[in-house]
Amino acid sequence: MAGREAFFVCHSCGASFGLAEARHRCTCGGLLDVGGLDDAFSATSLCDDAHGVFRYRRLMPDVIDGHWRNATMAEGMTGLAELGLGGVDIRCKMDYAMPTLSFKDRGAAVLMAAVKASGVVSVVQDSSGNAGNSIAAYASRLGIGCEILVPEGTSPNKISQIKAYNATVTIVRGNREDTAAAALKQAEAGRYYASHVYNPMFYQGTKTYVYEIWEQMGGRLPEALAVPVGNGTLLLGLHLGLKSLFAGGAIGRMPMVIAVQAARCAPLYRAFIGGKRTVAPVVNEGTAAEGIAIAAPVRGAQMLEALREMGGTVVEAGEEDIIRYGTLLSKSGIFAEPTSAATVAGAMAWAVGEGFKGTLALPMCGSGLKSLH
Repeated sequence: MAGREAFFVCHSCGASFGLAEARHRCTCGGLLDVGGLDDAFSATSLCDDAHGVFRYRRLMPDVIDGHWRNATMAEGMTGLAELGLGGVDIRCKMDYAMPTLSFKDRGAAVLMAAVKASGVVSVVQDSSGNAGNSIAAYASRLGIGCEILVPEGTSPNKISQIKAYNATVTIVRGNREDTAAAALKQAEAGRYYASHVYNPMFYQGTKTYVYEIWEQMGGRLPEALAVPVGNGTLLLGLHLGLKSLFAGGAIGRMPMVIAVQAARCAPLYRAFIGGKRTVAPVVNEGTAAEGIAIAAPVRGAQMLEALREMGGTVVEAGEEDIIRYGTLLSKSGIFAEPTSAATVAGAMAWAVGEGFKGTLALPMCGSGLKSLH
């Protein structure tokens, strides 16, 4: 397929770099995207020799072609379970039914296949847990050394899982932002930074989330899509996927996109309702939804840009509602992390407030087993 010889391109100044470069940002300081892709979705985009994420590899850079078979653990094509709450038709994308029990496997599988193609032998990454699990698992599978930095207070279950993949775990004193700063220091010293935030190859994996929903719903999308947002890995992937579907004529309009944040750590929400173009850091007051407790999202401005381009919105979920909807999910047979419960809580508040009558899809991002302390 033409246009798959992709490259990194700066979101700020437009400078381009090779995908093999150990670079996490532009020389101007801007963040990197993937450029050079002709990724308009069509029936010929689908690969029948793969199930899940790599079924859509023709819409990704060709650098992964030689390594996806060694990387894949059949991640993706997760179920779409029906859930009726308060009269709202909800479809839960069961993304915790992944090899490492979270949706982050979508991005990690693609990113680490690209890392392997670049000849990298060791990577570093920072995480609140789930992304660290995913990167560690795929690094181990591909024979790549891996160090994961996590903040103190990270769920012991997540730390144990990272260690099980033969990765080195470094616990950083402080919060999520301190952990990111420690990883950036290593990246600036020349270490390959397999970041789910900085490295745009990760979003080439998370965009498959919406392709799968389109297929599972018979060539259409629900009227609304809600996603949890911390660093925005799923939101930005969703934006890429929706643009791809629209460009190829697979959809004729954008569904309503609802970004959900925890009220006790909601920098994107504050910026969006304030009409801002950038996201100012906030104080993380502590939330059960640790997967989205990001006080200073690196791609905040890009998320605002994407939401406004899609005509989406941002809502917040309070702690009591997060716990309440977590209980309701469990009673429905779905044992998910509080981050997923936050998504349901925020989406339900939006749906009720808007008098929404259509179908709303949202992800179950991580297994509840991961958040047990």
